[in-house]
Amino acid sequence: MTRGGRRTGLVAAALTLAAACAAGRIGPAHGSQLIDRNATDVSLQLNAGGEALLSYRAHGLTRHVLVWGAVNAAPPSEHVPQVAFQLDYSGGYEKYFKNNAAARELASEYAKIKGTPGYLANPIVRKLREAQRNADLYWQNAFHGGCGPYHGPSIAWAVLTCTAPDGSFWAVQQWQRELPDYGEPPGANQSVWELRISHWTGQLPQLTVQTDWAWHRWDHLFGRLTYLGQPVFGFHSTGSGNPLDSYGRNVYLDTYDSAYGSGWRRENSVLTHRGTGVFCYSVNPHAGHQAGKGTRYRVTVIGPGVTPDVMWEGSAPGPYNAAADRKANQAIAALHDNLCRPN
Repeated sequence: MTRGGRRTGLVAAALTLAAACAAGRIGPAHGSQLIDRNATDVSLQLNAGGEALLSYRAHGLTRHVLVWGAVNAAPPSEHVPQVAFQLDYSGGYEKYFKNNAAARELASEYAKIKGTPGYLANPIVRKLREAQRNADLYWQNAFHGGCGPYHGPSIAWAVLTCTAPDGSFWAVQQWQRELPDYGEPPGANQSVWELRISHWTGQLPQLTVQTDWAWHRWDHLFGRLTYLGQPVFGFHSTGSGNPLDSYGRNVYLDTYDSAYGSGWRRENSVLTHRGTGVFCYSVNPHAGHQAGKGTRYRVTVIGPGVTPDVMWEGSAPGPYNAAADRKANQAIAALHDNLCRPN
């Protein structure tokens, strides 16, 4: 059996429903949402009801995840929750049976008649079984349009992109967010490819990145993350810069053909600054690690709300150039961020 349906006996299902179990696998989620890790055979289907069905294999199982309930992103606020997907890893069984008010009412009626003479012939039993069967097969029966041709902007790290019947866009992306800093070899849990899904209309988040030199020597990257012209940032984080709310965003910096070795290696990740969405990072020795100067750099950041993750890639600034550095310093000053100052 796949993980798309959750088949249980009628009595067990009725008892669960009668208890109004709300602690199932449906729950809110934030950001271009992490669904799973190291997924293969990924497919995406959409229906006219605004739902998406993400199917894939992971950990030796075939999974069908129902996704719905969010689009785009809200501007940063300490008082208004960020938009969030609802996820049902049973493919619809929990949404349409375990957490369905009509099904819970049927279960309550079933509990009243259970054990009475001839109760199995009662129409309530038939209706409850039918409701359970329909929910169990929802992932098979509710999606007929597949993944419509995509007409939106280019998406980094894209596995699948679709246009929904209402004209909105969906994307599935995979990338390695958990790589260790300073080019360290990743362990099994650090090398995973995260499977993430997003839903949006109109513009993508905008990630602007420029390069110059710190102290006339070290490669330096700076920029800003915005959405619909407003900075993207959070309000609470750990001392090491990990977001503690659904608004905060880390910028993940990779270096190519660097002192760490050939190919892409993770240099570090930094938090976009509160109030400005600005970030800056100098590729100099850190915490006993050598400078990870590369020939190219890549910056990836999780999109705000449920918008796609965005990525920038560009060449290293090359040998120090005083005129170019003065121009870059003007750009840094224009960011109006006290934590990123001209060199």
